[in-house]
Amino acid sequence: MEPTCPMNATIPTIGLTGGIGSGKSTIANFFKELGCIVANADTNAKAALQTQPVQKQLVEWWGDGVLDSEGNIDTRCIAEIIFNDDSARERLEKLLHPLARLRQDEQFSEANDETVAFVIDAPLLIEVGLHELCDVIVFIDASEEIRYQRVQKNRGWTIEELNRRESAQLPLDTKRKKADYVVINEGDLHLVQTQVQQILDDIRMKQLD
Repeated sequence: MEPTCPMNATIPTIGLTGGIGSGKSTIANFFKELGCIVANADTNAKAALQTQPVQKQLVEWWGDGVLDSEGNIDTRCIAEIIFNDDSARERLEKLLHPLARLRQDEQFSEANDETVAFVIDAPLLIEVGLHELCDVIVFIDASEEIRYQRVQKNRGWTIEELNRRESAQLPLDTKRKKADYVVINEGDLHLVQTQVQQILDDIRMKQLD
């Protein structure tokens, strides 16, 4: 399924990209606080993952082992499958991404006169073509050391796991070059919020030109 346009074309669409552990969700929350509607691609994909048709398809592909003790999809099992098999990852993405986009369109359709912008928070923003929906791309930047500290604390990953997962994505330099703005997110949340506000102000000014 090709990306579809937001319901209200007069509202700018902002895409967030960056490395794993860069803090995209933190930046997305700041945009939300400032009047934006945020669609989180991971959250939408995880919701699609637990629907009955998707569960049935995954069991057909990979067997009952993908289900947990309660009969739901075991996301850790799925992660192990797709991160060790590129063809399996691509297969799953083709199944989930269209469903996540439909959910995204539903979220954006709730826009009103108070909506400042649409925000797409997606780890694979560029890889799956979601950047084509965006008027602006924002790259979230943080050092590898800080990103590793975050994923080690929040996800229990080793540096090898971080590197393994990032190797399945576009290089960070490529993502950064495609961005219109860069937000530095290394711990000073007041500075981060100021950067987000400046981006929104700049977008508004350009709309008026």
